[in-house]
Amino acid sequence: MELQVTNSPFNQEQVELLNRLLPTLTDSQRVWLSGYFAAMNGVAGSVSTGAVPAVPAANAAPSVAAISKEVTVLFGSQSGKAQGLAKKFSKKLEEQGFQVTLSSMSDFKPNALKKVQTLLVLVSTHGEGVPPDNAISFHDFLHSKRAPQLDGLQYSVLSLGDTSYEFFCQTGKDFDKRLGELGGKQLAPRVDCDVDFDEPAAEWMSSVLSSLSASSGSSSAAAAGAAVSTASAPESEFSRTNPFQAEVLENLNLNGRGSDRETRHVEISLEGSNLQYEPGDCLGIYPENHPQLVEELIQAMGWNAEELVTINKNGDKRSVREALTHNFEITVLTKPLVEQVAKLTVNTDLNGLVAAGNEQELKAYINGKDLLDLVQDYSLKGIAAAEFISVLRKMPARLYSIASSSKAYPDEVHVTVRTVRYEARGRERYGVCSVQLAERVKAGDSLPVYIQNNPNFKLPESSDTPIIMIGPGTGVAPFRAFLGEREETGAEGKSWLFYGDQHFSTDFLYQIEWQRWLKDGVLTRMDVAFSRDTDQKVYVQHRMLEKSKELYQWLQEGASVYVCGDEKRMAHDVHETLAKIIEQEGGFSSEEAAEYLSRMQQQKRYQRDVY
Repeated sequence: MELQVTNSPFNQEQVELLNRLLPTLTDSQRVWLSGYFAAMNGVAGSVSTGAVPAVPAANAAPSVAAISKEVTVLFGSQSGKAQGLAKKFSKKLEEQGFQVTLSSMSDFKPNALKKVQTLLVLVSTHGEGVPPDNAISFHDFLHSKRAPQLDGLQYSVLSLGDTSYEFFCQTGKDFDKRLGELGGKQLAPRVDCDVDFDEPAAEWMSSVLSSLSASSGSSSAAAAGAAVSTASAPESEFSRTNPFQAEVLENLNLNGRGSDRETRHVEISLEGSNLQYEPGDCLGIYPENHPQLVEELIQAMGWNAEELVTINKNGDKRSVREALTHNFEITVLTKPLVEQVAKLTVNTDLNGLVAAGNEQELKAYINGKDLLDLVQDYSLKGIAAAEFISVLRKMPARLYSIASSSKAYPDEVHVTVRTVRYEARGRERYGVCSVQLAERVKAGDSLPVYIQNNPNFKLPESSDTPIIMIGPGTGVAPFRAFLGEREETGAEGKSWLFYGDQHFSTDFLYQIEWQRWLKDGVLTRMDVAFSRDTDQKVYVQHRMLEKSKELYQWLQEGASVYVCGDEKRMAHDVHETLAKIIEQEGGFSSEEAAEYLSRMQQQKRYQRDVY
């Protein structure tokens, strides 16, 4: 359709220009122009295929949001969830005609921030309120005196966390607050997501797209609605929100007779799922609560176990027993949960516990307790099952580092799980998934599983690169995958494993496989530390110090370092030991050694999978 001079306010030259331009525009370019002209007029509008709106007044001041179609998406991610969401949302933004720059915070040049007009931040919080590894440098920069004023910036933050931790979503809160302090304006309110993040993440994406969308009416609604899917990539129909019912092939105890520990090696079939994984990825397992705890909770509340209750927003129903077994978390107390339960009762003691000013008392109370403790301590019997269950948190999946290479074990995935059992307040306590695997899962049974990709814990691109792996206890699991992969691909790079546990005779996980790989040259060297076999406890960091000269030489040769296991103690001690070795052997100051490690992280030569 051509524009005619007789039915438009344009002169002949303008008409010729428009008639050459209009047929070449894509739909997204038309939408962009719609928003541009709408903003110039101060109202929302749209451009149809053949019509052009009136020329705006010369002194109109279009907003940054309408003019700029450039969006920068930054992610900080430890296990890959925030990164996965960032990739999905970036793709959705591009489909709506935006020009997207997607980057991890560690790869983003901080000095470029002052040039950014629209910034979307997706970040997780690691451990007790600290940034994930690939967000540390950007977080530090933003909170330093070097951070620029950002008066022309519009931004929004999606924060991932876990309400069972005191500093829930703290890193996202930090970014949101600091960007505002530097002059940025919120494009859409920050959304803080618990472990069940799909729905709130989708709502945040819709909110951001609605704010960014230049079109009006149904087009705007369609653009916003298109963002709600946060499911996994289309290679497999199975995902976090649609897990695969996988058959268990093998379930073995790796510890020897007489050990204080029980560690399960579980082999699971992925045949027919089309689920793919790489070494460094995790397997998500949706567990079941222990049947004894479920029955004790039902009895304590006086509920009918067969009463039907709603389990999701779709209105699906299950019996109270089934819901408490499969759908809801009952072994962890969180501050939001206790606050919600308090609203269901007139119990003055419980309402006093959650009252303003008693935060420390509440923190102390919930530590190490479960839902049955809360029910018994505050005599909550009498609250209706449907009402009580409606405030419970959905059962979160448990993530385990994958202990196999798919090249070595096609259509299989292996995990290494330490069983958690202990007594507290006169009751036996259980690790939800670990005890299920130890006591109630046998070969032939099925488990609901999915793959959680972790792009931040991957073998070097070059198979010739030396690798140093530090993984005590079950932290050694991904290194079984690493070496299995290197064996299958014929990698030539050197490899060094530091492994530790309690006793050599009973707790040397996968001992025969390490010995075979040492013999075959797949594993170049191995140092072990069995803490209870000597008068003084010896851990992996002690073995590292003993081999400091050789370890530093490997670093100088370009080796990549991988750490997996306990975040609170082991990973911290290993980090300090690495810094000490670099300082000692390289002749650096403590500041220079810290910078050395920081550069390694930025170069992806120092990666951690810690929990």
